[in-house]
Amino acid sequence: MYNKTFFAKHFLQMKNGGISVIFKKFISFLYILFQLPIYLISIPIFIVIILIKPWYLIRWNKLYSSRIGHFAVNTELYCCERDANIDFPKQRYKDFFYLSEYICNKTLENMWRRSITILPRWLIKPIHNISNLFFGKKNVYEIKSPINEDRNVHNLLEKFSSHINFTADEEIKGKEILKKFGLPKNAKFVCLIVRDSGYLNRHLEQENLENRWNYHSYRDGDIDRYVMAAEELVSRGYYVFRMGINVLKPLKSSNSKIIDYANSEIRSDFMDIYLGAKCFFCISTGTGFDAVPVIFRRPIAFVVVPIGYFYTSTKKFLLLTKHHINKFNKKELTISEIFSSNLGIALYAEDYENNNVELHENTPEEIRDFVIEMDERLNGNWKETDEDIFLQKKFWSIFEKNISNLDPNHPFLYKENRKLKLHGKIKARFGAKYLRENKNWIN
Repeated sequence: MYNKTFFAKHFLQMKNGGISVIFKKFISFLYILFQLPIYLISIPIFIVIILIKPWYLIRWNKLYSSRIGHFAVNTELYCCERDANIDFPKQRYKDFFYLSEYICNKTLENMWRRSITILPRWLIKPIHNISNLFFGKKNVYEIKSPINEDRNVHNLLEKFSSHINFTADEEIKGKEILKKFGLPKNAKFVCLIVRDSGYLNRHLEQENLENRWNYHSYRDGDIDRYVMAAEELVSRGYYVFRMGINVLKPLKSSNSKIIDYANSEIRSDFMDIYLGAKCFFCISTGTGFDAVPVIFRRPIAFVVVPIGYFYTSTKKFLLLTKHHINKFNKKELTISEIFSSNLGIALYAEDYENNNVELHENTPEEIRDFVIEMDERLNGNWKETDEDIFLQKKFWSIFEKNISNLDPNHPFLYKENRKLKLHGKIKARFGAKYLRENKNWIN
Protein backbone atom coordinates (compact mmCIF):
# COMPACT_ATOMS: atom_id res chain seq x y z
CA MET A 1 0.00 0.00 0.00
CA TYR A 2 2.80 2.42 0.91
CA ASN A 3 4.62 1.78 -2.38
CA LYS A 4 1.44 2.34 -4.38
CA THR A 5 0.80 5.61 -2.58
CA PHE A 6 4.43 6.69 -2.99
CA PHE A 7 4.52 6.07 -6.74
CA ALA A 8 1.02 7.46 -7.30
CA LYS A 9 2.02 10.67 -5.56
CA HIS A 10 5.08 11.18 -7.76
CA PHE A 11 3.19 10.23 -10.91
CA LEU A 12 0.50 12.82 -10.11
CA GLN A 13 3.15 15.49 -9.48
CA MET A 14 4.75 14.80 -12.87
CA LYS A 15 1.38 14.72 -14.62
CA ASN A 16 0.32 18.07 -13.14
CA GLY A 17 3.71 19.76 -13.29
CA GLY A 18 4.77 18.76 -16.78
CA ILE A 19 8.30 18.66 -18.14
CA SER A 20 9.83 20.91 -15.46
CA VAL A 21 8.73 18.56 -12.65
CA ILE A 22 9.84 15.49 -14.62
CA PHE A 23 13.26 17.10 -15.02
CA LYS A 24 13.47 17.85 -11.28
CA LYS A 25 12.52 14.26 -10.46
CA PHE A 26 15.21 13.00 -12.80
CA ILE A 27 17.83 15.21 -11.15
CA SER A 28 16.70 13.97 -7.73
CA PHE A 29 17.04 10.37 -8.91
CA LEU A 30 20.57 11.04 -10.15
CA TYR A 31 21.39 12.66 -6.81
CA ILE A 32 20.23 9.52 -4.95
CA LEU A 33 22.42 7.36 -7.19
CA PHE A 34 25.34 9.68 -6.54
CA GLN A 35 24.76 9.43 -2.79
CA LEU A 36 24.84 5.62 -2.61
CA PRO A 37 28.65 5.25 -2.75
CA ILE A 38 29.01 8.16 -0.32
CA TYR A 39 26.81 6.31 2.17
CA LEU A 40 29.02 3.25 1.79
CA ILE A 41 32.13 5.34 2.44
CA SER A 42 30.41 7.07 5.38
CA ILE A 43 29.98 3.83 7.34
CA PRO A 44 33.70 3.25 8.05
CA ILE A 45 34.14 6.99 8.71
CA PHE A 46 31.36 6.85 11.28
CA ILE A 47 32.94 3.79 12.92
CA VAL A 48 36.20 5.74 13.32
CA ILE A 49 34.24 8.65 14.83
CA ILE A 50 32.68 6.25 17.38
CA LEU A 51 36.09 4.79 18.26
CA ILE A 52 37.72 8.16 18.94
CA LYS A 53 34.79 9.52 20.96
CA PRO A 54 36.39 8.90 24.39
CA TRP A 55 39.15 11.34 23.42
CA TYR A 56 37.51 13.63 20.86
CA LEU A 57 33.81 14.08 20.12
CA ILE A 58 32.78 15.02 16.60
CA ARG A 59 29.25 16.36 16.15
CA TRP A 60 27.14 17.64 13.27
CA ASN A 61 23.75 19.00 12.31
CA LYS A 62 21.92 20.85 9.58
CA LEU A 63 21.53 24.61 9.50
CA TYR A 64 18.05 25.59 8.32
CA SER A 65 19.38 27.81 5.56
CA SER A 66 16.13 27.76 3.58
CA ARG A 67 14.41 30.22 5.96
CA ILE A 68 16.26 33.36 6.95
CA GLY A 69 14.71 33.52 10.43
CA HIS A 70 16.08 30.14 11.47
CA PHE A 71 19.30 30.57 9.49
CA ALA A 72 20.04 33.79 11.37
CA VAL A 73 18.70 33.38 14.92
CA ASN A 74 19.13 29.64 15.49
CA THR A 75 22.74 29.86 14.35
CA GLU A 76 23.45 32.95 16.43
CA LEU A 77 21.95 31.34 19.53
CA TYR A 78 24.10 28.26 18.94
CA CYS A 79 27.16 30.53 19.04
CA CYS A 80 25.91 32.29 22.17
CA GLU A 81 25.17 29.01 23.98
CA ARG A 82 28.61 27.76 22.96
CA ASP A 83 30.24 30.86 24.44
CA ALA A 84 28.13 30.52 27.60
CA ASN A 85 28.90 26.77 27.73
CA ILE A 86 25.23 25.89 28.08
CA ASP A 87 24.73 22.14 27.55
CA PHE A 88 27.91 21.81 25.49
CA PRO A 89 30.29 18.83 25.80
CA LYS A 90 32.73 18.89 28.70
CA GLN A 91 35.31 16.95 26.65
CA ARG A 92 37.18 18.14 23.57
CA TYR A 93 34.87 18.37 20.57
CA LYS A 94 34.48 19.74 17.07
CA ASP A 95 31.17 20.78 15.50
CA PHE A 96 30.40 20.62 11.79
CA PHE A 97 27.36 21.90 9.95
CA TYR A 98 25.81 21.44 6.52
CA LEU A 99 23.15 23.50 4.78
CA SER A 100 19.66 22.87 3.48
CA GLU A 101 19.21 22.33 -0.25
CA TYR A 102 17.95 25.89 -0.69
CA ILE A 103 20.02 28.85 0.56
CA CYS A 104 17.78 31.81 1.38
CA ASN A 105 20.59 34.38 1.49
CA LYS A 106 24.09 33.85 0.08
CA THR A 107 25.59 36.78 1.95
CA LEU A 108 24.42 35.38 5.27
CA GLU A 109 25.86 32.00 4.26
CA ASN A 110 29.26 33.56 3.53
CA MET A 111 29.24 35.43 6.83
CA TRP A 112 28.43 32.30 8.82
CA ARG A 113 31.23 30.45 7.04
CA ARG A 114 33.62 32.92 8.64
CA SER A 115 32.40 31.96 12.14
CA ILE A 116 31.54 28.25 12.11
CA THR A 117 32.62 25.20 10.14
CA ILE A 118 30.24 24.41 7.29
CA LEU A 119 31.05 21.38 5.14
CA PRO A 120 29.37 20.11 1.94
CA ARG A 121 25.91 18.71 2.42
CA TRP A 122 26.67 15.62 0.34
CA LEU A 123 29.51 14.76 2.73
CA ILE A 124 27.94 15.35 6.16
CA LYS A 125 24.28 14.48 5.63
CA PRO A 126 24.95 10.75 5.00
CA ILE A 127 26.97 10.52 8.23
CA HIS A 128 24.20 12.39 10.06
CA ASN A 129 21.56 10.00 8.70
CA ILE A 130 23.62 6.92 9.61
CA SER A 131 24.13 8.18 13.17
CA ASN A 132 20.40 8.80 13.54
CA LEU A 133 19.70 5.30 12.24
CA PHE A 134 21.93 3.76 14.90
CA PHE A 135 21.27 6.05 17.87
CA GLY A 136 17.91 7.68 17.17
CA LYS A 137 16.92 10.46 19.55
CA LYS A 138 19.86 9.69 21.87
CA ASN A 139 22.36 10.57 19.18
CA VAL A 140 25.24 12.26 21.06
CA TYR A 141 26.89 13.06 17.74
CA GLU A 142 24.06 15.40 16.76
CA ILE A 143 24.32 19.04 17.83
CA LYS A 144 21.23 19.82 19.93
CA SER A 145 21.89 23.53 20.38
CA PRO A 146 20.15 25.92 20.37
CA ILE A 147 18.16 23.95 22.89
CA ASN A 148 15.05 26.13 22.43
CA GLU A 149 15.34 26.69 18.69
CA ASP A 150 14.90 30.44 18.00
CA ARG A 151 13.83 31.36 21.54
CA ASN A 152 16.40 33.41 23.46
CA VAL A 153 15.34 31.99 26.83
CA HIS A 154 18.73 32.57 28.46
CA ASN A 155 18.73 36.27 27.48
CA LEU A 156 22.08 35.68 25.79
CA LEU A 157 21.75 38.27 23.04
CA GLU A 158 22.35 41.02 25.59
CA LYS A 159 25.38 39.21 27.04
CA PHE A 160 27.32 38.55 23.82
CA SER A 161 28.11 40.58 20.72
CA SER A 162 27.03 39.43 17.28
CA HIS A 163 29.07 36.51 15.99
CA ILE A 164 29.14 37.79 12.41
CA ASN A 165 30.35 41.14 11.15
CA PHE A 166 31.04 42.93 7.91
CA THR A 167 34.52 43.15 6.44
CA ALA A 168 36.00 46.57 5.65
CA ASP A 169 35.21 46.06 1.97
CA GLU A 170 31.62 45.08 2.78
CA GLU A 171 31.20 48.23 4.88
CA ILE A 172 32.35 50.36 1.95
CA LYS A 173 30.03 48.50 -0.42
CA GLY A 174 27.03 49.01 1.87
CA LYS A 175 27.64 52.74 2.25
CA GLU A 176 28.01 53.16 -1.50
CA ILE A 177 24.67 51.48 -2.14
CA LEU A 178 22.98 53.64 0.51
CA LYS A 179 24.17 56.65 -1.51
CA LYS A 180 22.45 55.20 -4.60
CA PHE A 181 19.20 55.20 -2.62
CA GLY A 182 19.73 58.90 -1.91
CA LEU A 183 20.80 58.67 1.74
CA PRO A 184 23.35 61.27 2.87
CA LYS A 185 26.23 60.21 5.09
CA ASN A 186 25.19 59.13 8.61
CA ALA A 187 21.47 59.33 7.76
CA LYS A 188 19.27 57.33 10.12
CA PHE A 189 16.91 54.79 8.60
CA VAL A 190 14.28 52.30 9.75
CA CYS A 191 13.47 48.93 8.20
CA LEU A 192 9.78 48.07 7.79
CA ILE A 193 8.78 44.46 7.11
CA VAL A 194 5.11 43.50 6.84
CA ARG A 195 4.54 39.82 6.22
CA ASP A 196 2.44 38.58 3.31
CA SER A 197 2.24 35.23 1.51
CA GLY A 198 4.29 36.28 -1.51
CA TYR A 199 7.66 34.90 -0.46
CA LEU A 200 6.54 31.43 0.63
CA ASN A 201 4.26 31.01 -2.38
CA ARG A 202 7.23 31.66 -4.62
CA HIS A 203 8.96 28.55 -3.28
CA LEU A 204 6.01 26.16 -3.37
CA GLU A 205 6.35 22.74 -4.89
CA GLN A 206 4.01 21.88 -7.73
CA GLU A 207 1.64 19.99 -5.48
CA ASN A 208 -0.98 21.65 -3.30
CA LEU A 209 -0.32 25.13 -4.65
CA GLU A 210 -3.56 26.56 -3.39
CA ASN A 211 -3.27 25.97 0.33
CA ARG A 212 0.14 24.72 1.37
CA TRP A 213 1.00 27.87 3.31
CA ASN A 214 -2.50 29.08 4.19
CA TYR A 215 -2.01 28.11 7.82
CA HIS A 216 0.34 31.11 8.10
CA SER A 217 -2.26 33.60 6.84
CA TYR A 218 -3.19 34.88 10.31
CA ARG A 219 0.30 36.46 10.47
CA ASP A 220 -0.17 38.49 7.28
CA GLY A 221 -0.46 42.25 7.31
CA ASP A 222 -1.52 45.04 4.97
CA ILE A 223 1.37 47.32 4.04
CA ASP A 224 -1.09 50.18 3.43
CA ARG A 225 -1.77 50.38 7.16
CA TYR A 226 1.88 51.20 7.81
CA VAL A 227 2.21 54.17 5.44
CA MET A 228 1.03 56.65 8.09
CA ALA A 229 3.71 55.40 10.47
CA ALA A 230 6.34 55.63 7.74
CA GLU A 231 5.30 59.24 6.99
CA GLU A 232 5.58 60.04 10.70
CA LEU A 233 9.10 58.61 10.84
CA VAL A 234 10.15 60.73 7.86
CA SER A 235 8.88 63.82 9.69
CA ARG A 236 11.17 62.78 12.56
CA GLY A 237 14.24 62.68 10.35
CA TYR A 238 14.35 59.02 9.26
CA TYR A 239 14.45 57.28 5.92
CA VAL A 240 12.25 54.17 5.74
CA PHE A 241 13.08 51.01 3.79
CA ARG A 242 10.17 48.68 3.09
CA MET A 243 11.81 45.23 3.17
CA GLY A 244 10.80 41.92 1.64
CA ILE A 245 11.11 39.69 -1.40
CA ASN A 246 8.40 38.95 -3.93
CA VAL A 247 5.83 40.98 -1.99
CA LEU A 248 2.19 40.93 -3.05
CA LYS A 249 1.74 44.67 -3.51
CA PRO A 250 3.84 47.84 -3.58
CA LEU A 251 4.12 50.43 -0.83
CA LYS A 252 2.15 53.47 -1.96
CA SER A 253 3.87 56.71 -1.00
CA SER A 254 5.12 59.68 -2.99
CA ASN A 255 7.64 60.55 -0.27
CA SER A 256 11.16 60.04 -1.64
CA LYS A 257 12.43 59.12 1.83
CA ILE A 258 10.09 56.11 1.95
CA ILE A 259 11.80 53.53 -0.21
CA ASP A 260 10.00 50.46 -1.53
CA TYR A 261 13.22 48.47 -1.39
CA ALA A 262 11.36 45.15 -1.77
CA ASN A 263 10.48 46.17 -5.34
CA SER A 264 13.76 47.91 -6.11
CA GLU A 265 15.97 46.76 -8.98
CA ILE A 266 19.01 47.02 -6.71
CA ARG A 267 17.59 44.84 -3.94
CA SER A 268 20.13 42.13 -3.15
CA ASP A 269 21.03 39.44 -0.61
CA PHE A 270 23.85 41.66 0.58
CA MET A 271 21.70 44.73 1.18
CA ASP A 272 19.03 42.65 2.93
CA ILE A 273 21.64 41.85 5.57
CA TYR A 274 23.33 45.26 5.55
CA LEU A 275 20.09 47.20 6.03
CA GLY A 276 18.89 44.86 8.79
CA ALA A 277 22.23 45.21 10.56
CA LYS A 278 22.54 48.99 10.28
CA CYS A 279 18.96 50.24 10.78
CA PHE A 280 18.25 52.50 13.76
CA PHE A 281 15.38 50.16 14.50
CA CYS A 282 13.06 47.77 12.68
CA ILE A 283 9.26 47.53 12.52
CA SER A 284 8.09 43.96 11.97
CA THR A 285 4.94 41.89 11.97
CA GLY A 286 6.99 38.88 13.07
CA THR A 287 8.54 37.29 10.00
CA GLY A 288 11.88 35.92 8.86
CA PHE A 289 13.69 39.13 7.97
CA ASP A 290 13.49 40.56 11.49
CA ALA A 291 15.96 37.86 12.57
CA VAL A 292 18.66 39.94 10.88
CA PRO A 293 18.26 42.99 13.14
CA VAL A 294 17.87 40.56 16.05
CA ILE A 295 21.29 38.98 15.55
CA PHE A 296 22.88 42.40 15.05
CA ARG A 297 21.25 43.57 18.29
CA ARG A 298 19.05 46.24 16.69
CA PRO A 299 15.84 47.40 18.43
CA ILE A 300 12.55 46.12 17.00
CA ALA A 301 8.93 47.23 17.26
CA PHE A 302 6.94 44.00 16.86
CA VAL A 303 3.28 43.66 15.89
CA VAL A 304 2.90 39.94 16.59
CA VAL A 305 0.43 37.08 16.84
CA PRO A 306 0.19 34.74 18.65
CA ILE A 307 0.78 36.74 21.83
CA GLY A 308 2.38 33.85 23.69
CA TYR A 309 5.10 33.93 21.08
CA PHE A 310 6.08 37.52 21.87
CA TYR A 311 9.82 38.21 21.71
CA THR A 312 10.46 39.29 25.28
CA SER A 313 14.15 38.75 26.00
CA THR A 314 15.49 42.30 25.67
CA LYS A 315 14.54 45.88 26.51
CA LYS A 316 15.16 46.73 22.85
CA PHE A 317 11.84 45.14 21.88
CA LEU A 318 8.46 46.92 21.98
CA LEU A 319 5.32 44.86 21.41
CA LEU A 320 1.82 45.15 20.01
CA THR A 321 -0.69 42.58 18.78
CA LYS A 322 -3.73 42.37 16.55
CA HIS A 323 -7.29 42.68 17.87
CA HIS A 324 -8.89 39.31 18.67
CA ILE A 325 -12.62 39.69 17.96
CA ASN A 326 -15.39 37.22 18.78
CA LYS A 327 -17.26 36.57 15.51
CA PHE A 328 -20.66 36.38 17.14
CA ASN A 329 -20.83 39.19 19.70
CA LYS A 330 -18.09 41.32 18.04
CA LYS A 331 -16.41 41.89 21.40
CA GLU A 332 -12.65 41.95 21.75
CA LEU A 333 -11.12 39.12 23.75
CA THR A 334 -9.08 40.06 26.80
CA ILE A 335 -5.57 38.71 27.33
CA SER A 336 -6.86 35.92 29.57
CA GLU A 337 -9.64 35.05 27.10
CA ILE A 338 -7.09 34.76 24.29
CA PHE A 339 -5.17 32.19 26.30
CA SER A 340 -8.27 30.38 27.60
CA SER A 341 -9.41 29.99 23.97
CA ASN A 342 -6.13 28.15 23.28
CA LEU A 343 -4.97 30.98 21.04
CA GLY A 344 -2.02 32.08 23.16
CA ILE A 345 0.36 30.03 21.04
CA ALA A 346 -1.95 29.08 18.16
CA LEU A 347 0.11 28.23 15.10
CA TYR A 348 -2.59 27.75 12.47
CA ALA A 349 -5.19 30.01 10.90
CA GLU A 350 -7.79 27.29 11.49
CA ASP A 351 -7.21 27.58 15.26
CA TYR A 352 -8.73 31.06 15.13
CA GLU A 353 -11.54 29.91 12.83
CA ASN A 354 -12.38 26.94 15.05
CA ASN A 355 -12.61 29.25 18.07
CA ASN A 356 -14.80 31.74 16.18
CA VAL A 357 -12.22 34.49 16.51
CA GLU A 358 -11.32 37.01 13.85
CA LEU A 359 -8.01 38.85 13.86
CA HIS A 360 -8.38 42.53 13.02
CA GLU A 361 -5.30 44.49 12.11
CA ASN A 362 -4.34 47.54 14.11
CA THR A 363 -5.48 50.86 12.72
CA PRO A 364 -2.96 53.11 10.96
CA GLU A 365 -3.28 55.48 13.94
CA GLU A 366 -2.47 52.71 16.43
CA ILE A 367 0.57 51.71 14.40
CA ARG A 368 1.71 55.33 14.11
CA ASP A 369 1.40 55.87 17.86
CA PHE A 370 3.26 52.62 18.49
CA VAL A 371 6.12 53.74 16.23
CA ILE A 372 6.25 57.18 17.88
CA GLU A 373 6.63 55.47 21.26
CA MET A 374 9.46 53.34 19.89
CA ASP A 375 11.27 56.38 18.53
CA GLU A 376 10.87 58.35 21.77
CA ARG A 377 12.00 55.43 23.93
CA LEU A 378 15.15 54.97 21.85
CA ASN A 379 15.96 58.68 21.82
CA GLY A 380 15.41 59.12 25.57
CA ASN A 381 12.33 61.30 25.16
CA TRP A 382 9.76 58.85 26.46
CA LYS A 383 8.05 59.96 29.66
CA GLU A 384 6.70 56.97 31.58
CA THR A 385 3.92 57.83 34.04
CA ASP A 386 2.92 55.99 37.20
CA GLU A 387 -0.10 54.74 35.28
CA ASP A 388 2.17 53.32 32.56
CA ILE A 389 4.23 51.46 35.16
CA PHE A 390 1.08 50.04 36.75
CA LEU A 391 -0.40 48.93 33.42
CA GLN A 392 2.84 47.28 32.31
CA LYS A 393 3.08 45.33 35.56
CA LYS A 394 -0.56 44.27 35.29
CA PHE A 395 -0.17 43.18 31.68
CA TRP A 396 2.97 41.13 32.25
CA SER A 397 1.61 39.57 35.43
CA ILE A 398 -1.40 38.23 33.52
CA PHE A 399 0.82 37.23 30.60
CA GLU A 400 3.29 35.25 32.74
CA LYS A 401 0.49 33.56 34.67
CA ASN A 402 -1.08 32.33 31.43
CA ILE A 403 2.24 31.27 29.93
CA SER A 404 2.99 29.18 33.01
CA ASN A 405 -0.43 27.50 32.69
CA LEU A 406 -0.08 26.45 29.06
CA ASP A 407 -1.04 22.88 28.25
CA PRO A 408 2.20 20.93 28.80
CA ASN A 409 1.20 18.54 25.99
CA HIS A 410 0.85 21.29 23.38
CA PRO A 411 2.74 20.06 20.28
CA PHE A 412 4.51 23.38 19.90
CA LEU A 413 6.23 22.91 23.25
CA TYR A 414 7.97 19.71 22.23
CA LYS A 415 10.77 19.00 19.79
CA GLU A 416 12.36 15.58 19.56
CA ASN A 417 11.36 14.73 23.15
CA ARG A 418 12.75 18.03 24.39
CA LYS A 419 10.52 20.41 26.33
CA LEU A 420 10.83 23.84 24.75
CA LYS A 421 10.65 27.07 26.71
CA LEU A 422 9.20 30.20 25.16
CA HIS A 423 10.51 32.86 27.54
CA GLY A 424 13.35 33.56 29.89
CA LYS A 425 13.46 36.74 31.91
CA ILE A 426 10.91 39.11 30.38
CA LYS A 427 12.45 42.48 29.58
CA ALA A 428 10.38 43.78 26.65
CA ARG A 429 7.57 46.30 26.99
CA PHE A 430 4.08 46.39 25.52
CA GLY A 431 2.89 49.53 23.75
CA ALA A 432 2.03 51.97 26.53
CA LYS A 433 -0.51 54.11 24.68
CA TYR A 434 -2.40 51.00 23.59
CA LEU A 435 -2.62 49.85 27.23
CA ARG A 436 -3.82 53.28 28.36
CA GLU A 437 -6.59 53.26 25.76
CA ASN A 438 -7.59 49.61 26.26
CA LYS A 439 -7.56 49.10 30.03
CA ASN A 440 -10.44 46.60 29.89
CA TRP A 441 -8.32 44.40 27.62
CA ILE A 442 -5.81 43.83 30.46
CA ASN A 443 -7.81 41.15 32.27
